[in-house]
Amino acid sequence: MLANVFGYCLEDYVEVIRILEDAEGLAGYELNISCPNVKKGGMQFGGDPTQVAEVVGAARRAAARRPLWVKLSPLVADIGLIARVAQDSGADALTIANTYPAMAIDLRSLKSRLGNLTGGLSGPAIRPITLRLVWEAKKAVSIPIVGLGGIETVEDVLEYLSVGASAVQVGTASFADPRASEHLASTLTNALVRLKVSSISDIQAKFASKNG
Repeated sequence: MLANVFGYCLEDYVEVIRILEDAEGLAGYELNISCPNVKKGGMQFGGDPTQVAEVVGAARRAAARRPLWVKLSPLVADIGLIARVAQDSGADALTIANTYPAMAIDLRSLKSRLGNLTGGLSGPAIRPITLRLVWEAKKAVSIPIVGLGGIETVEDVLEYLSVGASAVQVGTASFADPRASEHLASTLTNALVRLKVSSISDIQAKFASKNG
């Protein structure tokens, strides 16, 4: 189990990790840097390389006991640059990526279909976009990448692995089927056999050889 850590200023992140350091049963931390930094005008931590370095570095110093994953925002001009800064500041792995700001309107009531006016869009619609982000980040860093966004089938898993992910997360699909992750894990080996590859590194090497 990993604890997802977020905050609205650098001190929030550090304090949450400080408290969790005394807890048992955690394998690591996932640092959500898509939050607005209220002390610096509300800009997302993850949108500015300097702020990424500050918050990841501070979290790394606080997280003495466990690995630190950093969950990147998709709303950046250069995901490779942000990924590299996170790695250089102490991230042990990257999670790519968070959801996309979106809206949904109920025309009968002319109110938002969501609890707030806006919310995070995930699901199949974002998979092609996030695949590109994983691919670009992989070229910039050497630490593992966890890909997520729109994974419903084992083919979706294989796409993420092909472009450089070492593992994946499943979110939206689990609302429809709470055992979605279990099913994907159980069918992955057979899918690799069908593709005539024996490991994640093999499928990544084949992808690279066929796509320059």
